[in-house]
Amino acid sequence: MNTSLLSLRAYNFFYFSLLSIFISFLPVYLSFRGVTPAQIGVLIGAGSFIGILSQPFWGMVSDRTKTIKRVILVTLGLSIVSGIALFTTTPFFALFLLVGAMYFFLLPTDPLTESLNYRMAEQHRTSFGSIRTFGAVGYATASLFIGWTLDRLGMEQLVWLFVGYGVLAYLCALAMKDAPASSKPLSWPELKRFFLYPKTQRFFLLVLIAATPHRTNDSFLGVYVQSLGGTTGDVGQAWFLAAVSEVAFFAISARILARWSEIRLIMLASALYAIRYVLCALAPSPEWVVYLQLTQGVTFVIFYTATIQYLYKIIPEEWRATGQTVLAVLFFGISGIIGSLLGGWLFQQSGGAALYWAMGICSAVAFAYSLMLASSKSSVGGAGM
Repeated sequence: MNTSLLSLRAYNFFYFSLLSIFISFLPVYLSFRGVTPAQIGVLIGAGSFIGILSQPFWGMVSDRTKTIKRVILVTLGLSIVSGIALFTTTPFFALFLLVGAMYFFLLPTDPLTESLNYRMAEQHRTSFGSIRTFGAVGYATASLFIGWTLDRLGMEQLVWLFVGYGVLAYLCALAMKDAPASSKPLSWPELKRFFLYPKTQRFFLLVLIAATPHRTNDSFLGVYVQSLGGTTGDVGQAWFLAAVSEVAFFAISARILARWSEIRLIMLASALYAIRYVLCALAPSPEWVVYLQLTQGVTFVIFYTATIQYLYKIIPEEWRATGQTVLAVLFFGISGIIGSLLGGWLFQQSGGAALYWAMGICSAVAFAYSLMLASSKSSVGGAGM
């Protein structure tokens, strides 16, 4: 096996393992420290806003310096330092600052990593999936292992797990090869024209409606499982099952997209999202919620891959780079702010079941809107909106 690809795959495994600690267990850790669901929503919502600003910033730094690897070493190194402080801190104001620091350094490392994966796959004439799969496997196995470990050793040990995965990811990053950054800086006039494109506005509204409950689930799944009497191990198992289902559906997504139109797949995913969240609201035990995460593949993967492919159909070719950037900010940033703030407030006021009922209703609205768009006269090539 090519050593440059081997080190890149190893880096993907450990980086996404590290990411799983932050995404999957941060809300559980904050709850352990006595932070309320509403405060958790504020912390994650503010962090998501910081992420919206930090991703273009580090992309610009990568462009200017013509390197991806060196920027990753900076953001990853500062993420490890911030994470050590975060997982040993209790005052709310300090937690607020440190969560913001993690969103500023760790989250932008993700698109930089994906860019490096794509460039190296292209350079070595291999598939992007053959590299990225190692990240998905790392996320899945780390979620299960960390949940099991914290159950037995206590939440105080989370910092050592973070350090271990972080150091291994950093060492692999040092060993991997670099590739020049190739992202195109956004032009404000181009961005304005892009947003005035009618099909774009309808499409992004649909994405926002559907992505908000998805990001709410990301923020409060662990807290909800524990509110039903589940353990930290149950939280890890839930994220493990979700990640495993993602790996499976990413592997077959190309075949599915080739057989079905994007709008039909978006409608299907939205409907299944609604059913999934309603069943979570009705769950009589944490085990039900845990095993319902197996639907993550058919909901998130199908929806996300269909939206990316559909975006390429409705957006003029010269706007595609802009479209992908805005889609990422919308799907993982703005929807995260809305879902965290409103979700935390609703969880605090009415409980987890009420929150999941609201998420199910929001997904049903996304299904109804996608159905309306599919039947509108503004369709493009039989699959348009």
